[in-house]
Amino acid sequence: MLPQSLAIADLGCSSGPNTFFMVSEVTRTVKKLCRDLNQQSLECQVFLNDLPGSGFNNIFRSLGSFKDKLSREMVSGVGPCFLSGIPGSFYGRLFPSKSLHFVHSSCSLMWLSQVPEGMENNKGNIYMASTSPSNVLKACYQQFQRDLPLFLQCRAKEVVEGGCMVLTFLGRRSDDPFSNECCLIWELMATALNGSASTGIIKQEEVDSFNIPQYTPSPSEVEQEIVKEGSFKTHRVEVSAVNWNAYDDRNIIGSEFSESEVLSDGGYNVAKCMRAVAEPLLISHFGDGIIEESFQEVPRDLNRSYVQREN
Repeated sequence: MLPQSLAIADLGCSSGPNTFFMVSEVTRTVKKLCRDLNQQSLECQVFLNDLPGSGFNNIFRSLGSFKDKLSREMVSGVGPCFLSGIPGSFYGRLFPSKSLHFVHSSCSLMWLSQVPEGMENNKGNIYMASTSPSNVLKACYQQFQRDLPLFLQCRAKEVVEGGCMVLTFLGRRSDDPFSNECCLIWELMATALNGSASTGIIKQEEVDSFNIPQYTPSPSEVEQEIVKEGSFKTHRVEVSAVNWNAYDDRNIIGSEFSESEVLSDGGYNVAKCMRAVAEPLLISHFGDGIIEESFQEVPRDLNRSYVQREN
């Protein structure tokens, strides 16, 4: 395809420095393709999407400096780049029919549209855990089986013929849904929250009613849903491990790491990652009064928990 303008959507774009990374990468690729094909530069229309209640709106404060930087980098080979914000859930329609050429979503689709129903008996846990009743896993997986096809159906109506998507999930290599790859971190968070409840910082009933609306799928589970829904074909599947610490080859997300690997030198890195992901959910459920004190205790809680289990 050689359209005069390219329509690109980043779904679940968040609001941090990585938000503009995809835009930069795509415009660089467009520039190279135009040069290789001896074509005139293309205009790019980039749609940034996230939930309006998130920090999504903060990205527009930094648009000016980003566009200046982009203009300096892209002296030629790419036309103007127009950025727009599209607030809303990607589990529904967001764009007109056949209007998008490229859709990107990174570390967003493991978040479910809602907390699965029927998890009221998951007491003491905040996610699927080894001590969770069997219905908890079933509820999370069934919600994932409803949500991903709905996402695909919506995008099938919005993406032009021949358009494509790149989707990145936080997931697991293993077919075991209780694998450490996806469950250990939330079990450790539950330990910290239960510790806060035992000291009266929060109420135990609040912990028992708190569940993370997430399902971290295996590659085969993602591919099964894509095949069943039928609108898209999978061209390439990759599994990557992500370090907790960029300066340390240990503590890798996406591999079968042990508790000792997570809790030793990486305790504070684990706490930072957990806070970055979970803080908005925790504030919404428990209020912001517990955040600083709880996350100061998280590394020590994690190490104490590991020592107790070893003994």
